[in-house]
Amino acid sequence: MLPAGTVLASLLSVLEGVRLVFTAPTFITFTQLVTGLLAATGPRTVTGMWGAAGLAGVSHHARAHRFFSDARWSPDALGLALARLVVARLVDDGRPLRVGIDDTLFHRYGSKTHGVFWQHDGSAKGRDGIGRGNCFVVAGLIVTLPFMARQVCLPVLFRLYIPKNKSGISKPDLARELVGLVAAAFPGRQIDVVVDAAYRGPAWRTPFPAKVTFTTRLASNAVLYGPRPPRTRRRGRPRLKGDRLGTPADLAATATWRRTRVRRYGSTDTVLIAVIPCLWWGSLYTTPVVVVLVKTPDSTKPYDIAVVSTDTTATGEALIARYADRWSIEQTIKDCKTLLGTGETANRVPAAVQRSVPFTMLGLTILILWYAQHGNAVTDLAIAHAGRPWYRRKTHISIDDMLIAFRRARITTISAGHNTPDQNPTSPPTSTPTAA
Repeated sequence: MLPAGTVLASLLSVLEGVRLVFTAPTFITFTQLVTGLLAATGPRTVTGMWGAAGLAGVSHHARAHRFFSDARWSPDALGLALARLVVARLVDDGRPLRVGIDDTLFHRYGSKTHGVFWQHDGSAKGRDGIGRGNCFVVAGLIVTLPFMARQVCLPVLFRLYIPKNKSGISKPDLARELVGLVAAAFPGRQIDVVVDAAYRGPAWRTPFPAKVTFTTRLASNAVLYGPRPPRTRRRGRPRLKGDRLGTPADLAATATWRRTRVRRYGSTDTVLIAVIPCLWWGSLYTTPVVVVLVKTPDSTKPYDIAVVSTDTTATGEALIARYADRWSIEQTIKDCKTLLGTGETANRVPAAVQRSVPFTMLGLTILILWYAQHGNAVTDLAIAHAGRPWYRRKTHISIDDMLIAFRRARITTISAGHNTPDQNPTSPPTSTPTAA
């Protein structure tokens, strides 16, 4: 049996990259809670993680609760430190960073729980589509991993959303704030932001930071205009937009279509596309954009989907594939809820509510960083095939496989560098700190 509170040396080597985000005592608690989060097979409540770390009855659970409610650490600082590790270890040098943004509702009740409201719930059953709870806007880095069959979005930044009629701040406003943090953390790096149609709006009208592009799905009732015409020598204010082009359906009626093949959602399809440079006045004001209309060759509709982007240099095929990559954040949210128990912590005070969801979702980013550095896909696939021989087509690792690999490593490995709180609960892990 592992000593109480044991933290794997391999996990500690990953967490060293975020040591400077915490004070020394808080970093010890952080490493133990991460261990409990990834090792737990039951509920990921605060005490559930504490017990899974082996600390039940060894160290008082109030220390775990204080980590979320009172300790000095910032989810933004932790997320950006992990983002730097992701870029350094999982993204090729010079390659643009792809950022996916979406929101999700975590069901919570109780009049004393901070930030709980009736609001939109994309997973709600019935026609109302609402639920009660905490809604978080999530930004993640979309990366391609050789040991997975799909792209994965690694969550890094979060904002608790309070309905606009109470806070005056919309979800696009929060998303724009998160994009600003990523751009400031990686100056000079091209950042391609991908969101769904719900994130259009005036929040994006102000000029984008250098090398930041914005791609989303165009609403069917959006009104488009021609590019800004050249200045004339006449008196008066110069025109800011060209002639009215109309809705995407109007564009499709006069567009020049071409047949091509695009890679999206894990398959390559033959489609017809049309690329039109224009202005999306209602949302992006004078920012030049391109609209890519897409439809299948046998479609009877004017178009199937319209993608709009501020990246006027990319090809239509690249923009379609880029927008399709947005789906990875949907899968990430599902994985965090079902496999890591995100939202199960029953916190109520503001600081704890704003930290607990980011902490558990960042656990997915930590898990993938750990597996990319210390996992063995060949061995884990062989074990999976031996235990489930009917899955003959399984050729890649899943998030569930990574969690199993972590638990196996924790059970079978004891390192001299482990921190053992029952011997000295206040001593830091025996490793040399590195800058975040």
